[in-house]
Parts: sequence; structure tokens; C-alpha cells
Amino acid sequence: MAGGLDTEILDSVFKSRPDILRDIHKAADSPSRVQLFNKIASFVYEQIGDQPSGSSLKRRRVDVEPSQNGNAPTATATSTIEDVTSENLLLEIKDISVSIPQRKKFELCFTPKHIYARVPGTTVPVPNIVYAWKDIEYAFYLPVPEKAQVQHNYILFPRNSISLSKSSTPTEEPLVFTVSAGAPKPGSIGGPNAGAASAVSDSYTTLFHWALNKCLQAAKNNVQIVAADPAKFHSKIRQPHRPKEPAVHVKAFRGSKDGYLFFLDTGILWGYKKPLLFIPLDKIAAVSYTSVLQRTFNVAVEVYTGEDGDSETTEEIEFAMLDQEDYGGINEDYVMKHRLQDRSLADQRKAKRELAENAKGKKDADGQGEDVNGHVGEDGMTELERAHMEAEQQLQDDEDEDEEDYDPGSDGESEGSGISSEEDDDDDDDDAGEDDEMEDEDGDGDGDEE
Repeated sequence: MAGGLDTEILDSVFKSRPDILRDIHKAADSPSRVQLFNKIASFVYEQIGDQPSGSSLKRRRVDVEPSQNGNAPTATATSTIEDVTSENLLLEIKDISVSIPQRKKFELCFTPKHIYARVPGTTVPVPNIVYAWKDIEYAFYLPVPEKAQVQHNYILFPRNSISLSKSSTPTEEPLVFTVSAGAPKPGSIGGPNAGAASAVSDSYTTLFHWALNKCLQAAKNNVQIVAADPAKFHSKIRQPHRPKEPAVHVKAFRGSKDGYLFFLDTGILWGYKKPLLFIPLDKIAAVSYTSVLQRTFNVAVEVYTGEDGDSETTEEIEFAMLDQEDYGGINEDYVMKHRLQDRSLADQRKAKRELAENAKGKKDADGQGEDVNGHVGEDGMTELERAHMEAEQQLQDDEDEDEEDYDPGSDGESEGSGISSEEDDDDDDDDAGEDDEMEDEDGDGDGDEE
């Protein structure tokens, strides 16, 4: 009868106790006992995650490490699951469909320092779904494509969850959860701030925008929730499920995985399969087009990946099989608008980022990091706003110089569309392997892989 045991989960949970494993195999002499042992093993596995042997909930650490994306945290701190559990619970929202890191319905809990997922009926966080507010680097609110009912994904990228280089892999996973367009069900909101939350609970969107923004601001994290704007970019292909609504996504493959590209004000996001990828605008050196065929084309994004002061190192990330109908919108409404077609203009984007980072680094070194997070100086501007203004002024000065040096007689070439005839050297490295199979107990799809 032991053949029906889920040996993979049992071995993972009781790796350090082979004596228990032996006893389970001996005692699993009936279908009912096999089912019971599998249920127990699955429950323990969900509580502790697939952690190395010898770990425990009390010793599970939530570390704050330096970011690989250029923004170092202001301090290094370590919290345990026990610490997070002991924090004052501000708000809890039940029945939320999480798709990454784990596909399941959880309760999302908000504390002064963290957001975490909790299994219904328990009081401790799921170990691998705990995020410190001050660690969140990017936040997005994007539609779930190809759904008859309107759904949106909230995506929170913590530090070290994005890697633009093929030679490295992210050490953290983003938090992705799905909400419908309707209002929360009665009784699904709890905690001391439930009363205040009820005033903004006309929809899940208003509720989560309010809760996320409040907690990020309280943690002095100036990250803003970025949404797609169809007025700035939308696909030319009609959505079969909602033909009157413009699609803000474009279908694209990354390696062998199919997914969706979102062209946003702050950068390009690809989802919703693991590993999700976000490319900030100031990390883009140039955008070009390859493998241009009658019906499809590829987009090659050259990105800066240098570390340790080597800011000129670049690699190419390619997205394949985009529909030709979307070429005009991508090239004219996004690439040319943000001047991504010309590599020489990347210096201005990079300079703007470096000015902001240097300004923040100087403030942090002086012990005045709070100014970067929204406090104004004598001129009425924060350091980031001041750095942005200086970068814009430098860009304008460079453009004025170009106009003064312009010689109409030397113009021998017309402006092209930026399409390259070079063949694609290699397919994008699909270093993530196959998608993790995650259980969806409710069977509602919840906005992850189709």
C-alpha cells in the first residue's frame, strides 16, 4: 500500500528523520492511512516550505541584502518568522488568489514592517511569502490578459528578484496576486484598520491601492504603483474576449515560454510566467528588431548589466514572435517616444539614474536618507526631484549643442524604422527551466499561466 505515498513531499519534510520515514512506510498499510499520511505531509510542507533540513519556523530568516539593481537599502536588518508574527496586525484581507511564489488562496496580512501571506485558519506567515515594505523596489497593477471577466494582477518586486544578466539568477521571487473588478465579500476584511478600509472598499482595486500606498509611505518607501495606460500604448490587435477594450499587452515569447509584454512609463515588463522580468528604462541601452518576417518580428533589448563600477557592460534580452500589427505601436508610440532606438541617447538615461543614486547615496552617508524619500529641501524639491531636473537640463543643453552643430548639407541618409536585418544569433536563454507546477485548489485560473 505504500506505493500510494507522496514520497517526494515526505522525503522533503522528513529528510532529517529517516526513522519517521521508515515508520510511515511500515504503517501505510491501507488506503485510508496512505491518504492520512499524505495529508499530514502536505500540510507540514505548506507551513515550512521546501527548506533545507534542520530549519524551523523560528529560525527562518527574512534577510535584507544589498540590491543587484543599483539601489542599496539604507540599513541591514534581519527578521525571523517569529518577529514578523509578533508585529501588530493592521489589516487582513481573506480569499486572495496568489499565483507567485505559490499558487493558492491565502489571507494577505499587513503589518507596519511587512506584507505576508497566511494559510486560512493559521496564525503564522507562509515562510517564502514574507516581504518587508522597505525592500519593495517596483510595484505594478496590470490586467490579466485573455480573461472574459476583468481581472488585475498586483506585482511587487522586492530587492534581488530581478536579474538582467543571463549569468545570474534572482535570489528572491516577486509577489503576484490577482483581484477581480468587484468589491470584497462581506467579512473578508479584518484587523484594527478594517473600519478605515471599509471606506475605500468599493472595489478590490481601491482597497489594495489604499492599503499598499499607506504601508509603503509609512515605511518611507517612495515606490509608486505603476499601471498600464492605453492612451499611451495599446496593442492594435483586438481582444477576442472584450473586443471594445484596448489591450495594453502584446504577446511575446521569451525563450520557449509564451507570455505578455507591457510597455510602461517606467520600463518593459514580461509576465506572467516564472521568472517574471522587469527592465527599467534607465537600464536600457538600445532597442532593435530582428528576425523580421511577414507576420512576426523579434524585439532585442540591450540592457546594462555591469556591476562593481563597470557600467558599460551590456547583454541582450530578446522577445520573439511579436505580431507585425504591433510593430508600429511599439516602435512609434514607445521606442521612439522614449528614444530607445538610439544607443547614444542611453547616456542621458544612465546619467539620470546615476545622479539620483549618487544623491541618495550622499544623503544616506550623511544620515539624512529621509530627504530622498520625500522630504523637501529649501528649494521645495526632494533630492530625487532635484537630480531629475539636473539630468533634464543636461539633456536639453546637449540637444541645443546638436542643433548648433547641425549641417543640412551633410545629411546623406534618411531616417529608417530601426529594423535590423541581422539574423538572431541564438534564442533567449530559458534558464528558468519548466514552470513550477503549483496547485490551484479553487480551479479559477487566477491570472497566472494560461
